[in-house]
Amino acid sequence: MDPASAGNPVPRIRHQGPPLVLLASIFTVLFLAGLAPVTMFGGRPYFPGPWEPANVIVAFFQARPFAVLLCAFLHFGSAVVMGLFTACIVNQMRFLGVRAAGVNIALFGGLATAIGILISSCVLWTLAQPGVAQNASLVNAFYHFGYAFGGPGYSVPLGLLMAGVSIPAAFMKLLPKWVTVLGIALGICGELSWLNLMLPKALFLIPLTRFPGFVWLIAAGLLLPRTITADRARAMQTTGGLTAH
Repeated sequence: MDPASAGNPVPRIRHQGPPLVLLASIFTVLFLAGLAPVTMFGGRPYFPGPWEPANVIVAFFQARPFAVLLCAFLHFGSAVVMGLFTACIVNQMRFLGVRAAGVNIALFGGLATAIGILISSCVLWTLAQPGVAQNASLVNAFYHFGYAFGGPGYSVPLGLLMAGVSIPAAFMKLLPKWVTVLGIALGICGELSWLNLMLPKALFLIPLTRFPGFVWLIAAGLLLPRTITADRARAMQTTGGLTAH
């Protein structure tokens, strides 16, 4: 007799791993906290954009080394959490039976995002060291190197992560429609932000991917199922669809 028809609860197996919503929230808090010291919340001058002249960029790093150091510290920590989130959400998708290429695309995108943040935060840490900001040529070179990894180097792979999870999740109805639609739309924006490397006016695509991306990460982490029925797990194990978790 079917346990459900007999009024008994259906046995379920729970994914073993940290809650995705917790990791997504920690990542968001650390990243936004890292922005605070170098934006309007931390005082003037603000962190310069890539459109600023070289003297403005150099002046900022000469005037605000501690703010830059704090930003680098917090963003470095956020990169570690992004790596953990990526590993856990990919593992959870596989636990739920997703065998599409999207999960591997998401794994590549999430790890590339984390590495991009790590590199850009290390560049900021370097620029905050005593004496470095006194060399204008060195500052400009490091600034644009860091921007490449923290700008398009962040938004392009993040788009792959969101699309790589959202597309198979949409087919298998693992997430609400609004989450999958948002993830796919942000994934497209993220890939288009690649244009910024050649077209400065495409810069708006980077924050358009970055900030709504925090909402998607938290929503996906909260709403992606963490359990499957024992019968489904056995069936997946028999067909080779259940991976270690």
